[in-house]
Amino acid sequence: MFLSPRRSSRFAPLLWVAGALGAVGSSLPAAEPAAAPADGPRDSPAAWADERLPALLDLYRHLHSRPELSNQETATAAKLAEEWRAAGYDVTTGVGGTGVVALLKNGAGPTVMFRCDLDALPVTEATGLPFASQVKTERPGGGETGVMHACGHDVHMTSVTGAGRYFAEHRDDWSGTVMLIAQPAEEIGAGAKAMLEDGLFERFPKPDYAVALHVTPNAAAGTVETLAGYSLANVDSVDVTFHGRGGHGAQPHTTQDPIVMAAEFVLSAQAIVAREVKPTDPAVVTVGSIHAGSKHNIIPDEATLQLTVRSYSDAVRKQLIAAIERRANAAAAAAGAEPPTVNASEGTPSLYNDPALTARLTAVFQNELGADAVGTGEPSMGGEDFSRYGKAGVPNPTTLPGPSRLRA
Repeated sequence: MFLSPRRSSRFAPLLWVAGALGAVGSSLPAAEPAAAPADGPRDSPAAWADERLPALLDLYRHLHSRPELSNQETATAAKLAEEWRAAGYDVTTGVGGTGVVALLKNGAGPTVMFRCDLDALPVTEATGLPFASQVKTERPGGGETGVMHACGHDVHMTSVTGAGRYFAEHRDDWSGTVMLIAQPAEEIGAGAKAMLEDGLFERFPKPDYAVALHVTPNAAAGTVETLAGYSLANVDSVDVTFHGRGGHGAQPHTTQDPIVMAAEFVLSAQAIVAREVKPTDPAVVTVGSIHAGSKHNIIPDEATLQLTVRSYSDAVRKQLIAAIERRANAAAAAAGAEPPTVNASEGTPSLYNDPALTARLTAVFQNELGADAVGTGEPSMGGEDFSRYGKAGVPNPTTLPGPSRLRA
């Protein structure tokens, strides 16, 4: 789901509470939504969120002002572990690096995982907010940069913590097991894999359902969007190096120019999506970097290109990589040069939202937040490693409920 929260509202924690009850409460009978007073009863999710908002905003400001980069989130993880223990959860740290897993068992019922991400980006904050990040770090290639929660992970952590507190304080309203996870290294697409490889679903209960959100600037403030089916893309990186024979620019006939090979390949690669991929299958092939040569009049020996490749289905993913290698080989062969070096590295897999669970939670959000506040998102060719939990078998299709089991 995608969320566009008001900065100073109950919306984000209320969204999580609504979705959380809709998922965890599957063992409870369906109920017609009851009319409530304008301010809601004291123990309603909305009233609870209003009362707890100041403390949650304090947590948000704390997290925002102290960001940490991927796989370095030690203080952030410790803060969430402290918050979740204080709420009554059984907490384990150091899962997949700096990851945190918290469990709250409350009788028979499904296990529902709520995931937030810990890491920030190497971005210098210029908001001027009183709680703006002042954190600095060294760049890998030299120089200094700021660190900032520019992608909203501070909101994600605060929202999951708010929902977690609600569960702990309202155990009579639900049954099952709540599983909160704080995942490292989402920004580099590595954290979910690391937690799974560290036994996330063997050391802890394998969830029946997994839910996550991401803030977005593309929706109106105070609204939430859900999307069934493919939501985010396979993300792959491909490096292509053409090997030529360098020489003087005044004597090009004595060379095998790798820059010309690269140029021909760039144009040829544009035809992969346009002419090889079925028009109804989303795909992107983008050349983002070309490096070759050092001087005006010298033809170099090599030219290296870096590509990002996006798709939804596994079949198209394989088709794109094969087409890139074939067309790169053709460009080199046309120049009489040796075959290029093509290295493809798989990034995050595509994110597919289970339609039944999406429909179920959409109905809950509409009931709690109002139909006008809930929309349908658009598929994106961006990436998110939350998809790896789906690849690991969550949600479990044998436990997905029908509408009759929805708790409003």
